[in-house]
Amino acid sequence: MSKRLFDFSGAATGLLVLLPLLAAIAIAVKATSRGPVFFRQKRYGLDGSPFTVLKFRTMFVHLCDETGVDQTVENDPRITLIGNFLRKSNFDELPQLLNVLKGEMSLVGPRPHVPGMLAAGVPYEDFDERYMDRHKVRPGITGLAQVRGYRGETKERFAARMRLEYDLEYVDRQTLGLDIKIILDTITREFLKGNGY
Repeated sequence: MSKRLFDFSGAATGLLVLLPLLAAIAIAVKATSRGPVFFRQKRYGLDGSPFTVLKFRTMFVHLCDETGVDQTVENDPRITLIGNFLRKSNFDELPQLLNVLKGEMSLVGPRPHVPGMLAAGVPYEDFDERYMDRHKVRPGITGLAQVRGYRGETKERFAARMRLEYDLEYVDRQTLGLDIKIILDTITREFLKGNGY
């Protein structure tokens, strides 16, 4: 089975199974704060081409950082009450199944970054000359770096470096078997344990 067929089948199945949950989340987001249900932002896609990523909105509209450079931190005051739950459960990422259906993302791959995302205080593009190599594959809803514990802020040099190293390792090692392992690890470590923020 090709990766694209795996991604399409998985995303379509996921959307069908999760439709009641997605509808409930959409209603909760709309009912608890002003603004749209979805958050849209330009990110790097395959080969560095820009695309618009979809997420459930978790921030108050007037406090959103549209550039995405100002990364979310634990107990971030910009996050709504329902947004806090969505981030901890990682359910805010579920609309990206639509990005997967459209061929803009994969189920598994390096997480999509905004252009100019900071790594230890400098843009990732300047942090390491290999940075754009992580875009040789489609970005993913989850990735090797995330299941290895490197997600969220990249203010510290070591964390930024390790996140990139795992992204590049995935680009070199990607197989359907590895994708399945990462998906299972994501379900048990991220969704079920609520490790997001």
